[in-house]
Amino acid sequence: MMRSAIVAVAAALLAGCETLSYYAQAVGGHLEIMAAAQPVERLLADPQTPADLRRRLELTQRIRDFASKELKLPENGSYRSYAALARPFVVWNVVAAPEFALEPVKSCFPVAGCVSYRGFFAREDAEAHAARLRAAGNDVYVHGVPAYSTLGRFDDPLLSTFIQYAEGELARLIFHELAHQVAYAKDDSTFNESFAVVVERAGLRRWLAGRESDLKALAGVEQRREAFTARLEEIRGRLRALYRMRLAPEEMRRRKAAEMVALKAELARFPRLAAVEPNNAFLAARSTYTRLVPEFEKLLVEEGGDLARFYERVKTLAASERSSRGPLSSPSR
Repeated sequence: MMRSAIVAVAAALLAGCETLSYYAQAVGGHLEIMAAAQPVERLLADPQTPADLRRRLELTQRIRDFASKELKLPENGSYRSYAALARPFVVWNVVAAPEFALEPVKSCFPVAGCVSYRGFFAREDAEAHAARLRAAGNDVYVHGVPAYSTLGRFDDPLLSTFIQYAEGELARLIFHELAHQVAYAKDDSTFNESFAVVVERAGLRRWLAGRESDLKALAGVEQRREAFTARLEEIRGRLRALYRMRLAPEEMRRRKAAEMVALKAELARFPRLAAVEPNNAFLAARSTYTRLVPEFEKLLVEEGGDLARFYERVKTLAASERSSRGPLSSPSR
């Protein structure tokens, strides 16, 4: 689920001295990737392109064409080029939350506004930032992500960090990232990510239309994900209630630790999450991608599944004041 980051690299050009080093790594990391990107068309025409990579690139271009023609997502140069990276992730995200709170610590930037995480192109930079946040008393969660969006300001390339994904996951990712180019609510990561998740889900169902076995498998995956999200929300609910209590810090920590043991048991059921040491920041990161999904799903149903109309409503909401969005206002919970 947490597969991407929004990196508004253009905002780095407006940096102040306080965050100059962060912006420098963002600009440098992005420009390095753009310099490595090669047009897919050129790679497909090159007889030296390995056969496996050629098949993957051909698949991405079918997905990319489908995204614009059938899902009404932007038609531009994004995912029409490819860059090979010598690392498993393109960016490492750092999420922080106070010791006794579930809302993430926000990072604010010119143009992009405030987001619930900071992305770093080098893991050591992410870990250094995480160490500073921990020293300030926060819970911190660091995780690698395979893709990021520049919100349409640049033509985002395909990357080696996700090119070998299974077909369904590859389609999900491309649909998700292109959705960020459709609508962006400043200062509201939960709105943005939940919207993109709904687009990826609707897009994947349409991509797999007519393939009954694949659709059945997808339904099972979605059911398991929703059940997992519900279990996380139960734990979040208990922690929210705990953090409202007037308890001594030692007692608060003891009760919090017990909830984290229960959460660790849930994570152990999933190989990708088994090594995670859960905390408030982890829960905040997961919630960013799930909290408003049911509300966006309802909105899509209201529009009869018409994605173009759905996008127009979401863009209107994104441009409005958060307080006027009703259930999509992403309230603090």
